Amino acid sequence: MPAPITMVATTDIQTMMNPGPERRMFLPGFDAEFVDFPHYIIRITERIWHDREVELCLKWYAPDCLIHTLAGPIRGAQTVVDNTWATLSAFPDRRLDGDNVIWSDDGDGTFLSSHLITSKMTNRGDSDFGPATGRRVLVRTIADCLCRENQVVEEWLVRDNLALAVQLGYDPDEVALRHARRDRDTGHPLIDVLAPYRIQVSETPGVEPESKASAVAARLLRSYWGEEVDAAAARNESDFRLNAWYPGGEFLYGPDQIAAWQDGVRRAIPGHQLRIEHIAETPYLGEARDVAIRWSMAGEHSGGGRYGAPTGAPLYILAVSHFRVIGDRVREEVTIWDDLAVRRQVATAKAG
Repeated sequence: MPAPITMVATTDIQTMMNPGPERRMFLPGFDAEFVDFPHYIIRITERIWHDREVELCLKWYAPDCLIHTLAGPIRGAQTVVDNTWATLSAFPDRRLDGDNVIWSDDGDGTFLSSHLITSKMTNRGDSDFGPATGRRVLVRTIADCLCRENQVVEEWLVRDNLALAVQLGYDPDEVALRHARRDRDTGHPLIDVLAPYRIQVSETPGVEPESKASAVAARLLRSYWGEEVDAAAARNESDFRLNAWYPGGEFLYGPDQIAAWQDGVRRAIPGHQLRIEHIAETPYLGEARDVAIRWSMAGEHSGGGRYGAPTGAPLYILAVSHFRVIGDRVREEVTIWDDLAVRRQVATAKAG
């Protein structure tokens, strides 16, 4: 497996973990131990996952917090606790190592973080994918957390579950079909669960970039995922992407490999709609800027391509992309969505 893209140098993460007093920012309602907002995000992740103080989720997640995932929404701090323990039962040595925190001050004491994480872990217990395999895996996740007064009040979680299933040795389409049949038997087909999100894509306006770097990233995103894809722009050297990390643990080098990968999704969901939901931006080094864009896509599985023969299934994709922008160019990209859950939506149409 190629080495993962690291969008923040180790020294930067260490600075987030041990910030000096000169970096203290105004965080209304947050505990005094947190010097700034990235320190809050990194530290609570460390305490929950590395120190195994899982019950602290009841402190740092609002009792009725809503967590959006492509496998369906999750609600409540206690559910977060239960799911964390279930994950640790299957992967007892799991770590969540922060690669980057791109964040925004959304006003009125509300902040949003887009936290890029790499997890190394060993499958020692049964999981939702199947029986324990004993395999060592590496998976990337991005968690967008809306925080207020020391708590996560809403979260958008995207994990590369396709890469996880493949590394565990499972056929992802078989896993997706098994999950789709379980959904059907419990009366909650994933397509029905995600219907409100699909409606939101078509009926709710998205956000627009407010800076040069964000505009560069948003323009590139729209050039290859927008309603009218400009294939030439997607391959344009002026928007050069040196490398990218995509669902399934795919490491892609250069515009040609990236555009070829994207073409499989475009052909599968022709006429799709795209909505940009949130943009955050932070400085990196020199003139470089890191931009996080959360976006969603909806359309019908009416073409061939990445998801096999057309099924007519209405599909929804929730994704987060991190871009490193230098001048007028995107240098690096990490885009994550749960492609196993997309296949589960396709399988729903097959399961009947």
